[in-house]
Amino acid sequence: MSDRTGQPRHQQQMSAKALCECRRGAISYDSSDQTALYIRMLGDVRVRSRVGFDPEGKGSYSYLCIDFRTLHSYSDSTLIPGPGFSSAGPVSGRRLRRLLSFQRYLHSSRLLWGTPHLNPLHILDEDYTGQAKCMLERVATWNFDIFLYDRLTNGNSLVTLTFHLLNQYGLLELFQLDMVKLWRFLVMVQEDYHSLNPYHNAVHAADVTQAMYCYLREPKLAKSLTSCDILLGLLAAATHDLDHPGVNQPFLIKTNHYLAKLYRNSSVLENHHWRSAVGLLRETGLFSHLPAEDGLKMEHQLGSLILATDISRQNEYLGKFRTHLDQDDLYLSNASHRHFILQMALKCADICNPCRPWELSKQWSEKVTEEFFHQGDIEKKHRLEVSPLCDSQSNSMANIQIGFMTYVVEPLFAEWGRFSDTHLSQTMLGHLGLNKASWGGLVQQEGSSSPEELGPSSPAFFTMSTPAVTESEPESASAAEPIAVTTATATGETNYKEIPQGSKES
Repeated sequence: MSDRTGQPRHQQQMSAKALCECRRGAISYDSSDQTALYIRMLGDVRVRSRVGFDPEGKGSYSYLCIDFRTLHSYSDSTLIPGPGFSSAGPVSGRRLRRLLSFQRYLHSSRLLWGTPHLNPLHILDEDYTGQAKCMLERVATWNFDIFLYDRLTNGNSLVTLTFHLLNQYGLLELFQLDMVKLWRFLVMVQEDYHSLNPYHNAVHAADVTQAMYCYLREPKLAKSLTSCDILLGLLAAATHDLDHPGVNQPFLIKTNHYLAKLYRNSSVLENHHWRSAVGLLRETGLFSHLPAEDGLKMEHQLGSLILATDISRQNEYLGKFRTHLDQDDLYLSNASHRHFILQMALKCADICNPCRPWELSKQWSEKVTEEFFHQGDIEKKHRLEVSPLCDSQSNSMANIQIGFMTYVVEPLFAEWGRFSDTHLSQTMLGHLGLNKASWGGLVQQEGSSSPEELGPSSPAFFTMSTPAVTESEPESASAAEPIAVTTATATGETNYKEIPQGSKES
């Protein structure tokens, strides 16, 4: 059947779908930029195997068909309408929540314009009442239960918590952020985390954001950071794992995935998270009211923070941090030093799970290991070499966790404790010691390898994310110069970052 254009209706529908995917999937950069052809919709791309990979796209070799949207075997109870479904048929629960959130916000926003004395958090409606609101009164406490908070907010923990923190600092008014654009940005960020991932999902991002907030409140930082530092720190925490595909960097490299080629096998996922965040910033126009130069600087500094979470560069950052502390030459009046401390704070927030109370830490460990072993199952299924520590038959949750704590977490938090010797630092180190002892007891019960056998000489702690090509951080992302925002009034290589694995939800 055709309409006035003469085109068959199904062709028009396909064209409209392609146009929509192009708008949502592409990030516009100058044509000279290496990322000009960057495509954000990872789930629409098949992963090619090393055998038969055609870098020019001219051959007709076979694919290793791994659909990132279906990596997990979990059944999705929500349905997306297809041909034959009426408009009243099943609808994706996630899309429905997004629509309702917008409707609630737009309805409430009519009451806000011209009434600056009203609390803008009223837009959160039923997601922000009762127990959830009471919990946010304790958001600065280290035992904050993000799992409970996520349930109380109907799965909207990242949106509501991040909005609350930005508002609490007065950043909406200070940077003249449009609340409609900000709300839309946060909703899209939350949606672009894959809810089927046991670990790398929006709840992890919310947990990291809450931890980052705790660090920003530490005395040394609270009296030194500018409003721009705080804005970037919170946004980086919220977006630091955006659109994680569910497999780690070595997996992308050995399957010759296009992202690995695009970023030359260097900080592949971190570059993807950053570019995805930039795409949403530009799509929503959150910073469009700022001078173009200021907006670009904020995007670059956001990238510098996110790229710092690449744990294959852990020793590099840790060594620099230790040298500064030994020489006592960290001056937070210096913009570049403040930026470096924000990088270290985000690194700590990203892997702080072992420093949480046991009840919370254990849940994170279970989720991490579930995703970790799931990647191993995928590799076995497709007859790929199983990545270190991804084989559930030769590893256990206990020995993985105690090795992670001993060789990754303890060195970082020991140095953070030297920098910020506060009650919070002592609390985190205390929980870390207790949790490590608990896992150590389980290791002995299991008769597994002792922590000493999982030391730095073990290949398992060096081959998780070692880049095939070592490259420095992109120059555009390394800037740490201050931003003169005109609207403001103040200015071991184990890829345990990659242990959390998951899937792509379309």
